[in-house]
Amino acid sequence: MNRSKRRTGRRHPLATVALLALGLVFTGGAYAAVSSGTAAQAEADPTSQQTIEEGKKLFQANCATCHGLEAQGTEFGPSLIGVGAASVDFQVGTGRMPMQMQGPQAQEKPVQFTDEQVKQLAYYVASLGPGPDIPEDHLVDGGGDAANGAELFRINCAMCHNVAGAGGALTQGKYAPPLTDVSGVHIYEAMVTGPQNMPVFNDLNISPEDKRDIITYLKYVQDNRSPGGFELGALGPVAEGLFIWVFGLGVIVAITVWITAKSN
Repeated sequence: MNRSKRRTGRRHPLATVALLALGLVFTGGAYAAVSSGTAAQAEADPTSQQTIEEGKKLFQANCATCHGLEAQGTEFGPSLIGVGAASVDFQVGTGRMPMQMQGPQAQEKPVQFTDEQVKQLAYYVASLGPGPDIPEDHLVDGGGDAANGAELFRINCAMCHNVAGAGGALTQGKYAPPLTDVSGVHIYEAMVTGPQNMPVFNDLNISPEDKRDIITYLKYVQDNRSPGGFELGALGPVAEGLFIWVFGLGVIVAITVWITAKSN
């Protein structure tokens, strides 16, 4: 007579390990899903509380010494309440802030933060008070009217930055920086925030579309350098004429003297 096998009730030795591994897989998957969802939400909404909190930490660690713990300003730095995200994105994104040393104006230097950290700082300051925001992509894509932008640039900007955007000297050790390698975003932000000695061009002075045209012109100048050879810093006809008179005529006189001496 066949006897049925008795069930011992014992688990397989690897059953516990398998259950533990399965639990870890489900836990890790759930954590990854939540983390990716949070990151996607923060990326889609740059003004989320998480972004602002991270920006506040960066601000208190790197900027509060001069601007105060609440960005209220101190004797070493102005208040940042109401300057907007565009001002911070320009100053920090071009390396002007944090300042390397006190002087007539902040000097451009290598950027100290990542793009994500710059945005976090910018939106934290923006949360403290209303101000100019970082421009939308279509305003800085260089797809405007370059001819109209050239005319607007000559009228409003060339007296300081030179008609070719080569920059120039101002008073008391200040200067207008060259625009030969500045991004469209930073050009737009400079126009709406007025950094250093630059005036503010709000939308009543220069409309967003006209700002786009100016950026288009500057991008055209950046991509199409002078076809006439050595441009002498693009300082204009006065510098070029002076160069010809001093060096050109000097070379002619030197050659004339050499020919005369050789013949004698």
